[in-house]
Amino acid sequence: MDAKTGANIKTGKFVVGDRDTTFPIYEGTIGPSVIDIGKFYTETGMFTYDPGYTSTGSCESKITYIDGDEGILLYRGYPIEQLAEHGDFLETCYLLLYGELPTGAQKADFDNRVTHHTMVHEQMSRFYQGFRRDAHPMAVMTGCVGALSAFYHDSTDISDPTQRMIASIRMIAKMPTIAAMAYKYSIGQPFIYPKNDLDYATNFLRMCFAVPCEEYKPNAVLARAMDRIFILHADHEQNASTSTVRLAGSSGANPFACIAAGCACLWGPAHGGANEAALNMLREIGKPERIPEYIRRAKDKNDSFRLMGFGHRVYKHYDPRAKIMQKTCHEVLSEIGVKDDPLLDVALELERIALHDDYFIEKKLYPNIDFYSGITLKAMGFPTTMFTVLFAVARTVGWISQWKEMIEDPHQKIGSPRQLYTGATQRDYVPISRRK
Repeated sequence: MDAKTGANIKTGKFVVGDRDTTFPIYEGTIGPSVIDIGKFYTETGMFTYDPGYTSTGSCESKITYIDGDEGILLYRGYPIEQLAEHGDFLETCYLLLYGELPTGAQKADFDNRVTHHTMVHEQMSRFYQGFRRDAHPMAVMTGCVGALSAFYHDSTDISDPTQRMIASIRMIAKMPTIAAMAYKYSIGQPFIYPKNDLDYATNFLRMCFAVPCEEYKPNAVLARAMDRIFILHADHEQNASTSTVRLAGSSGANPFACIAAGCACLWGPAHGGANEAALNMLREIGKPERIPEYIRRAKDKNDSFRLMGFGHRVYKHYDPRAKIMQKTCHEVLSEIGVKDDPLLDVALELERIALHDDYFIEKKLYPNIDFYSGITLKAMGFPTTMFTVLFAVARTVGWISQWKEMIEDPHQKIGSPRQLYTGATQRDYVPISRRK
Protein backbone atom coordinates (compact mmCIF):
# COMPACT_ATOMS: atom_id res chain seq x y z
CA MET A 1 0.00 0.00 0.00
CA ASP A 2 1.15 3.56 -0.76
CA ALA A 3 1.64 5.38 2.55
CA LYS A 4 0.61 8.65 0.93
CA THR A 5 -2.56 7.58 -0.88
CA GLY A 6 -3.48 4.21 0.59
CA ALA A 7 -3.62 2.79 -2.94
CA ASN A 8 -2.05 -0.47 -4.05
CA ILE A 9 1.45 0.09 -5.44
CA LYS A 10 2.31 -1.35 -8.83
CA THR A 11 5.69 -3.03 -9.17
CA GLY A 12 8.16 -3.68 -11.96
CA LYS A 13 10.38 -6.76 -12.13
CA PHE A 14 14.10 -6.69 -12.94
CA VAL A 15 15.99 -9.85 -13.77
CA VAL A 16 19.68 -9.42 -12.91
CA GLY A 17 21.67 -12.62 -13.41
CA ASP A 18 19.76 -15.38 -11.69
CA ARG A 19 17.94 -13.04 -9.33
CA ASP A 20 14.50 -11.48 -9.74
CA THR A 21 13.89 -8.19 -7.92
CA THR A 22 10.82 -5.98 -7.86
CA PHE A 23 10.65 -2.21 -7.40
CA PRO A 24 7.64 0.04 -6.80
CA ILE A 25 6.10 2.02 -9.67
CA TYR A 26 4.62 5.43 -8.89
CA GLU A 27 2.20 7.38 -11.06
CA GLY A 28 2.02 11.16 -11.32
CA THR A 29 -1.15 13.12 -12.00
CA ILE A 30 -0.09 13.33 -15.67
CA GLY A 31 2.95 12.14 -17.58
CA PRO A 32 4.99 8.91 -17.49
CA SER A 33 5.11 6.68 -14.41
CA VAL A 34 8.42 6.18 -12.60
CA ILE A 35 10.19 3.13 -11.17
CA ASP A 36 11.65 3.74 -7.71
CA ILE A 37 15.21 2.37 -7.95
CA GLY A 38 16.37 3.84 -4.64
CA LYS A 39 17.23 0.34 -3.38
CA PHE A 40 18.59 -0.95 -6.70
CA TYR A 41 22.18 -1.14 -5.44
CA THR A 42 21.15 -2.84 -2.22
CA GLU A 43 19.13 -5.45 -4.12
CA THR A 44 21.44 -6.04 -7.10
CA GLY A 45 24.90 -4.77 -6.20
CA MET A 46 24.79 -2.52 -9.30
CA PHE A 47 24.11 1.12 -10.10
CA THR A 48 22.00 2.30 -13.02
CA TYR A 49 23.81 4.24 -15.75
CA ASP A 50 22.09 7.26 -17.31
CA PRO A 51 24.43 10.04 -18.60
CA GLY A 52 22.60 13.35 -18.56
CA TYR A 53 19.82 11.80 -16.44
CA THR A 54 17.56 11.82 -19.52
CA SER A 55 15.62 8.79 -18.25
CA THR A 56 15.87 9.51 -14.54
CA GLY A 57 13.40 11.37 -12.34
CA SER A 58 15.42 13.22 -9.71
CA CYS A 59 12.56 14.54 -7.62
CA GLU A 60 8.82 14.81 -7.10
CA SER A 61 7.42 18.21 -8.09
CA LYS A 62 4.06 19.98 -8.38
CA ILE A 63 5.32 23.08 -10.17
CA THR A 64 5.80 22.62 -13.93
CA TYR A 65 4.84 19.97 -16.45
CA ILE A 66 6.08 19.57 -20.03
CA ASP A 67 4.78 17.24 -22.74
CA GLY A 68 7.30 17.70 -25.51
CA ASP A 69 5.48 15.41 -27.97
CA GLU A 70 2.26 17.42 -27.74
CA GLY A 71 3.84 20.85 -27.26
CA ILE A 72 2.36 21.45 -23.80
CA LEU A 73 3.83 23.59 -21.00
CA LEU A 74 1.87 23.98 -17.76
CA TYR A 75 2.68 26.14 -14.72
CA ARG A 76 0.83 24.59 -11.77
CA GLY A 77 -1.64 23.14 -14.29
CA TYR A 78 -2.25 26.39 -16.21
CA PRO A 79 -1.28 26.46 -19.93
CA ILE A 80 1.53 28.89 -20.64
CA GLU A 81 -0.52 30.43 -23.47
CA GLN A 82 -3.27 31.54 -21.08
CA LEU A 83 -0.89 32.96 -18.49
CA ALA A 84 1.07 34.96 -21.07
CA GLU A 85 -2.04 36.24 -22.82
CA HIS A 86 -4.14 37.20 -19.80
CA GLY A 87 -1.83 37.61 -16.80
CA ASP A 88 1.36 39.41 -15.89
CA PHE A 89 4.74 38.24 -14.64
CA LEU A 90 4.21 38.92 -10.93
CA GLU A 91 0.94 36.98 -11.05
CA THR A 92 2.91 34.09 -12.56
CA CYS A 93 5.52 34.47 -9.80
CA TYR A 94 2.79 34.19 -7.16
CA LEU A 95 1.40 31.11 -8.89
CA LEU A 96 4.77 29.36 -9.04
CA LEU A 97 5.62 30.21 -5.43
CA TYR A 98 2.27 29.52 -3.75
CA GLY A 99 0.59 27.04 -6.11
CA GLU A 100 -2.56 29.03 -6.89
CA LEU A 101 -3.44 32.21 -8.78
CA PRO A 102 -3.85 35.14 -6.37
CA THR A 103 -7.04 36.95 -5.50
CA GLY A 104 -7.14 40.69 -6.11
CA ALA A 105 -6.06 41.41 -2.53
CA GLN A 106 -3.31 38.78 -2.59
CA LYS A 107 -2.00 40.13 -5.89
CA ALA A 108 -1.90 43.71 -4.59
CA ASP A 109 -0.06 42.60 -1.44
CA PHE A 110 2.44 40.49 -3.40
CA ASP A 111 3.12 43.26 -5.92
CA ASN A 112 3.69 45.69 -3.05
CA ARG A 113 6.13 43.34 -1.30
CA VAL A 114 8.15 42.77 -4.47
CA THR A 115 8.15 46.44 -5.45
CA HIS A 116 9.45 47.55 -2.05
CA HIS A 117 12.35 45.09 -2.14
CA THR A 118 13.75 46.14 -5.54
CA MET A 119 16.55 48.33 -4.19
CA VAL A 120 19.86 46.65 -3.38
CA HIS A 121 22.20 47.51 -0.55
CA GLU A 122 24.05 50.70 -1.45
CA GLN A 123 27.43 49.08 -0.79
CA MET A 124 26.74 46.72 -3.70
CA SER A 125 27.29 49.59 -6.12
CA ARG A 126 30.94 49.60 -5.04
CA PHE A 127 31.06 45.83 -5.50
CA TYR A 128 30.51 46.35 -9.26
CA GLN A 129 33.58 48.57 -9.46
CA GLY A 130 35.76 45.57 -8.70
CA PHE A 131 34.96 44.08 -12.11
CA ARG A 132 36.73 45.05 -15.30
CA ARG A 133 34.66 47.38 -17.44
CA ASP A 134 34.62 44.89 -20.31
CA ALA A 135 33.50 41.96 -18.12
CA HIS A 136 30.62 39.93 -19.54
CA PRO A 137 27.38 41.02 -17.82
CA MET A 138 26.62 37.38 -16.97
CA ALA A 139 29.94 37.07 -15.12
CA VAL A 140 29.04 40.18 -13.15
CA MET A 141 25.55 38.82 -12.46
CA THR A 142 26.82 35.50 -11.16
CA GLY A 143 29.23 37.21 -8.79
CA CYS A 144 26.74 39.77 -7.52
CA VAL A 145 23.95 37.28 -6.93
CA GLY A 146 26.29 35.11 -4.90
CA ALA A 147 27.33 38.19 -2.92
CA LEU A 148 23.75 38.84 -1.78
CA SER A 149 24.26 36.38 1.07
CA ALA A 150 26.95 38.72 2.40
CA PHE A 151 24.44 41.59 2.54
CA TYR A 152 21.20 39.92 3.68
CA HIS A 153 22.11 37.71 6.65
CA ASP A 154 18.55 37.84 8.01
CA SER A 155 17.17 35.54 5.30
CA THR A 156 19.72 32.73 4.99
CA ASP A 157 18.34 30.35 7.64
CA ILE A 158 16.71 27.76 5.37
CA SER A 159 15.00 26.03 8.32
CA ASP A 160 12.84 29.12 8.96
CA PRO A 161 9.77 29.32 6.63
CA THR A 162 9.55 33.10 7.11
CA GLN A 163 13.18 33.60 6.11
CA ARG A 164 12.73 31.30 3.10
CA MET A 165 9.86 33.44 1.84
CA ILE A 166 11.71 36.72 2.52
CA ALA A 167 14.67 35.39 0.54
CA SER A 168 12.33 34.35 -2.29
CA ILE A 169 10.73 37.79 -2.49
CA ARG A 170 14.14 39.47 -2.34
CA MET A 171 15.49 37.36 -5.19
CA ILE A 172 12.52 38.08 -7.47
CA ALA A 173 12.62 41.80 -6.59
CA LYS A 174 16.35 42.45 -6.75
CA MET A 175 17.30 40.37 -9.78
CA PRO A 176 16.14 43.03 -12.31
CA THR A 177 18.04 45.71 -10.40
CA ILE A 178 21.23 43.62 -10.33
CA ALA A 179 20.84 42.84 -14.05
CA ALA A 180 20.25 46.49 -15.00
CA MET A 181 23.27 47.56 -12.94
CA ALA A 182 25.41 44.96 -14.74
CA TYR A 183 24.26 46.38 -18.07
CA LYS A 184 24.82 49.99 -17.08
CA TYR A 185 28.28 49.17 -15.76
CA SER A 186 29.20 47.43 -19.02
CA ILE A 187 28.35 50.51 -21.10
CA GLY A 188 29.77 53.09 -18.70
CA GLN A 189 26.51 54.74 -17.70
CA PRO A 190 25.38 55.62 -14.14
CA PHE A 191 23.11 53.25 -12.26
CA ILE A 192 19.40 54.09 -12.29
CA TYR A 193 17.46 53.40 -9.09
CA PRO A 194 14.10 51.58 -9.26
CA LYS A 195 10.83 53.50 -8.92
CA ASN A 196 8.00 52.15 -6.80
CA ASP A 197 5.22 53.61 -8.98
CA LEU A 198 6.19 51.48 -12.02
CA ASP A 199 5.26 47.90 -12.82
CA TYR A 200 7.93 45.19 -12.81
CA ALA A 201 8.75 45.17 -16.55
CA THR A 202 8.58 48.96 -17.02
CA ASN A 203 10.78 49.45 -13.97
CA PHE A 204 13.36 47.07 -15.42
CA LEU A 205 13.39 48.75 -18.84
CA ARG A 206 13.76 52.15 -17.21
CA MET A 207 16.72 50.98 -15.10
CA CYS A 208 18.35 49.67 -18.30
CA PHE A 209 17.70 52.53 -20.71
CA ALA A 210 17.04 55.72 -18.74
CA VAL A 211 19.78 58.32 -18.26
CA PRO A 212 19.85 61.10 -15.62
CA CYS A 213 19.96 63.92 -18.17
CA GLU A 214 16.48 63.35 -19.59
CA GLU A 215 13.07 62.02 -18.59
CA TYR A 216 12.37 58.38 -19.43
CA LYS A 217 9.17 57.76 -21.39
CA PRO A 218 7.75 54.27 -20.79
CA ASN A 219 6.51 52.35 -23.82
CA ALA A 220 3.55 50.10 -22.99
CA VAL A 221 4.13 47.79 -25.98
CA LEU A 222 7.78 47.17 -25.07
CA ALA A 223 6.92 46.73 -21.38
CA ARG A 224 4.24 44.18 -22.25
CA ALA A 225 6.71 42.35 -24.50
CA MET A 226 9.29 42.27 -21.70
CA ASP A 227 6.67 41.00 -19.27
CA ARG A 228 5.70 38.19 -21.64
CA ILE A 229 9.32 37.20 -22.17
CA PHE A 230 9.67 36.90 -18.39
CA ILE A 231 6.52 34.74 -18.16
CA LEU A 232 7.61 32.44 -20.98
CA HIS A 233 11.01 31.83 -19.38
CA ALA A 234 9.88 31.65 -15.73
CA ASP A 235 10.27 27.88 -15.37
CA HIS A 236 10.89 24.82 -17.54
CA GLU A 237 10.78 21.77 -15.29
CA GLN A 238 14.02 19.96 -14.31
CA ASN A 239 16.40 21.52 -16.84
CA ALA A 240 20.15 21.87 -16.28
CA SER A 241 20.12 25.13 -14.30
CA THR A 242 17.09 24.15 -12.20
CA SER A 243 18.70 20.81 -11.40
CA THR A 244 21.86 22.72 -10.45
CA VAL A 245 19.88 24.91 -8.03
CA ARG A 246 18.26 21.84 -6.48
CA LEU A 247 21.59 20.00 -6.21
CA ALA A 248 23.28 22.99 -4.57
CA GLY A 249 20.30 23.43 -2.25
CA SER A 250 20.33 19.78 -1.24
CA SER A 251 23.54 20.43 0.72
CA GLY A 252 21.82 23.11 2.78
CA ALA A 253 23.45 26.03 0.94
CA ASN A 254 21.73 29.40 1.36
CA PRO A 255 19.26 30.43 -1.37
CA PHE A 256 21.44 33.22 -2.78
CA ALA A 257 24.33 30.80 -3.33
CA CYS A 258 21.94 28.33 -4.97
CA ILE A 259 20.60 30.93 -7.42
CA ALA A 260 24.17 32.01 -8.23
CA ALA A 261 24.89 28.38 -9.10
CA GLY A 262 21.85 28.41 -11.39
CA CYS A 263 23.16 31.56 -13.10
CA ALA A 264 26.54 29.93 -13.69
CA CYS A 265 24.90 26.88 -15.28
CA LEU A 266 22.53 28.97 -17.37
CA TRP A 267 25.49 30.86 -18.84
CA GLY A 268 26.52 27.73 -20.75
CA PRO A 269 25.89 28.12 -24.51
CA ALA A 270 24.02 24.80 -24.64
CA HIS A 271 21.46 26.17 -22.18
CA GLY A 272 20.91 29.91 -21.93
CA GLY A 273 22.87 31.05 -24.97
CA ALA A 274 20.63 29.62 -27.69
CA ASN A 275 19.01 32.93 -28.66
CA GLU A 276 22.46 34.52 -28.99
CA ALA A 277 23.49 31.61 -31.23
CA ALA A 278 20.41 32.21 -33.38
CA LEU A 279 21.38 35.85 -33.89
CA ASN A 280 24.95 34.88 -34.74
CA MET A 281 23.55 32.56 -37.42
CA LEU A 282 21.50 35.42 -38.87
CA ARG A 283 24.67 37.53 -38.98
CA GLU A 284 26.46 34.73 -40.82
CA ILE A 285 23.71 34.58 -43.43
CA GLY A 286 24.01 38.35 -43.77
CA LYS A 287 21.24 39.20 -46.23
CA PRO A 288 17.95 37.67 -47.44
CA GLU A 289 19.36 36.78 -50.87
CA ARG A 290 21.73 34.27 -49.25
CA ILE A 291 19.01 32.35 -47.41
CA PRO A 292 18.42 29.73 -50.17
CA GLU A 293 22.12 28.85 -50.02
CA TYR A 294 21.94 28.26 -46.27
CA ILE A 295 18.69 26.34 -46.57
CA ARG A 296 20.45 23.97 -48.98
CA ARG A 297 23.36 23.64 -46.55
CA ALA A 298 20.98 22.86 -43.68
CA LYS A 299 19.44 20.04 -45.72
CA ASP A 300 22.87 18.60 -46.59
CA LYS A 301 23.82 15.94 -44.04
CA ASN A 302 27.48 16.32 -44.97
CA ASP A 303 27.53 20.06 -44.23
CA SER A 304 28.39 21.16 -40.70
CA PHE A 305 26.07 24.17 -40.88
CA ARG A 306 23.01 23.99 -38.62
CA LEU A 307 20.05 26.31 -38.44
CA MET A 308 19.94 27.74 -34.92
CA GLY A 309 16.61 28.73 -33.38
CA PHE A 310 14.69 25.94 -35.12
CA GLY A 311 13.33 22.81 -33.47
CA HIS A 312 13.78 21.98 -29.79
CA ARG A 313 15.37 19.15 -27.82
CA VAL A 314 12.28 18.80 -25.59
CA TYR A 315 9.47 19.88 -27.89
CA LYS A 316 8.99 17.46 -30.77
CA HIS A 317 5.98 19.51 -31.78
CA TYR A 318 5.74 23.32 -31.99
CA ASP A 319 7.18 25.02 -28.90
CA PRO A 320 4.05 26.50 -27.23
CA ARG A 321 6.09 29.51 -26.09
CA ALA A 322 7.17 30.27 -29.65
CA LYS A 323 3.61 31.02 -30.77
CA ILE A 324 3.30 33.76 -28.15
CA MET A 325 6.83 34.99 -28.77
CA GLN A 326 6.17 35.21 -32.51
CA LYS A 327 3.17 37.49 -31.89
CA THR A 328 5.14 39.57 -29.38
CA CYS A 329 8.09 39.85 -31.78
CA HIS A 330 5.94 41.29 -34.56
CA GLU A 331 4.24 43.69 -32.13
CA VAL A 332 7.63 45.05 -31.07
CA LEU A 333 8.90 45.37 -34.64
CA SER A 334 5.72 47.17 -35.63
CA GLU A 335 5.92 49.51 -32.64
CA ILE A 336 9.57 50.42 -33.14
CA GLY A 337 9.26 50.64 -36.91
CA VAL A 338 12.68 49.10 -37.51
CA LYS A 339 13.93 49.85 -41.00
CA ASP A 340 17.09 49.02 -42.88
CA ASP A 341 18.18 46.32 -40.45
CA PRO A 342 19.59 43.44 -42.52
CA LEU A 343 19.52 41.10 -39.54
CA LEU A 344 15.79 41.49 -39.01
CA ASP A 345 15.17 41.28 -42.76
CA VAL A 346 16.98 37.93 -42.80
CA ALA A 347 15.04 36.72 -39.77
CA LEU A 348 11.63 37.55 -41.17
CA GLU A 349 12.38 35.97 -44.55
CA LEU A 350 13.85 32.86 -42.91
CA GLU A 351 10.74 32.59 -40.75
CA ARG A 352 8.48 32.83 -43.81
CA ILE A 353 10.41 30.10 -45.64
CA ALA A 354 10.59 27.78 -42.64
CA LEU A 355 6.84 27.91 -42.07
CA HIS A 356 6.11 26.90 -45.67
CA ASP A 357 9.02 24.67 -46.71
CA ASP A 358 8.11 20.95 -46.80
CA TYR A 359 11.51 19.97 -45.39
CA PHE A 360 11.03 22.09 -42.25
CA ILE A 361 7.42 21.01 -41.81
CA GLU A 362 8.25 17.30 -42.21
CA LYS A 363 11.17 17.51 -39.76
CA LYS A 364 9.11 19.71 -37.39
CA LEU A 365 11.83 22.35 -37.48
CA TYR A 366 9.59 25.20 -36.43
CA PRO A 367 11.08 28.48 -35.22
CA ASN A 368 11.46 28.13 -31.46
CA ILE A 369 11.32 30.68 -28.65
CA ASP A 370 15.05 31.44 -28.94
CA PHE A 371 14.63 32.47 -32.59
CA TYR A 372 11.95 35.04 -31.80
CA SER A 373 13.26 36.22 -28.42
CA GLY A 374 16.67 37.02 -29.89
CA ILE A 375 15.13 39.16 -32.63
CA THR A 376 12.79 40.85 -30.15
CA LEU A 377 15.47 41.69 -27.59
CA LYS A 378 17.76 43.06 -30.27
CA ALA A 379 14.96 45.27 -31.59
CA MET A 380 14.34 46.52 -28.04
CA GLY A 381 17.96 47.66 -27.78
CA PHE A 382 19.64 44.89 -25.76
CA PRO A 383 23.08 43.67 -26.87
CA THR A 384 23.50 39.90 -27.25
CA THR A 385 25.65 39.78 -24.10
CA MET A 386 22.51 40.68 -22.10
CA PHE A 387 20.29 37.92 -23.49
CA THR A 388 21.28 35.27 -20.93
CA VAL A 389 21.11 37.88 -18.18
CA LEU A 390 17.46 38.53 -19.07
CA PHE A 391 16.87 34.80 -19.11
CA ALA A 392 18.27 34.64 -15.54
CA VAL A 393 15.97 37.45 -14.38
CA ALA A 394 12.96 35.53 -15.67
CA ARG A 395 14.07 32.11 -14.46
CA THR A 396 14.79 33.29 -10.90
CA VAL A 397 11.21 32.68 -9.78
CA GLY A 398 11.33 29.14 -11.19
CA TRP A 399 14.63 28.44 -9.48
CA ILE A 400 13.48 29.81 -6.13
CA SER A 401 10.14 27.96 -6.34
CA GLN A 402 11.92 24.68 -7.10
CA TRP A 403 14.44 25.34 -4.31
CA LYS A 404 11.65 26.12 -1.83
CA GLU A 405 9.73 22.98 -2.81
CA MET A 406 12.84 20.86 -2.36
CA ILE A 407 13.67 22.31 1.07
CA GLU A 408 10.10 21.67 2.24
CA ASP A 409 10.10 18.08 0.96
CA PRO A 410 10.53 15.75 3.98
CA HIS A 411 12.01 13.08 1.70
CA GLN A 412 14.73 15.23 0.14
CA LYS A 413 18.33 14.05 0.44
CA ILE A 414 21.66 15.56 -0.49
CA GLY A 415 22.33 14.90 -4.17
CA SER A 416 25.06 12.32 -4.68
CA PRO A 417 25.05 10.75 -8.18
CA ARG A 418 26.98 7.52 -8.73
CA GLN A 419 29.55 6.83 -11.45
CA LEU A 420 30.91 4.14 -13.71
CA TYR A 421 34.60 4.15 -12.79
CA THR A 422 36.96 3.36 -15.71
CA GLY A 423 40.27 4.59 -14.27
CA ALA A 424 43.30 2.67 -13.00
CA THR A 425 42.84 -0.13 -10.50
CA GLN A 426 44.70 -0.03 -7.17
CA ARG A 427 48.47 0.36 -7.53
CA ASP A 428 51.37 1.13 -5.20
CA TYR A 429 53.20 4.43 -4.87
CA VAL A 430 56.63 4.51 -6.58
CA PRO A 431 59.30 6.95 -5.31
CA ILE A 432 60.23 9.56 -7.90
CA SER A 433 63.80 8.26 -8.13
CA ARG A 434 62.53 4.93 -9.45
CA ARG A 435 59.99 6.24 -11.97
CA LYS A 436 60.74 5.93 -15.65
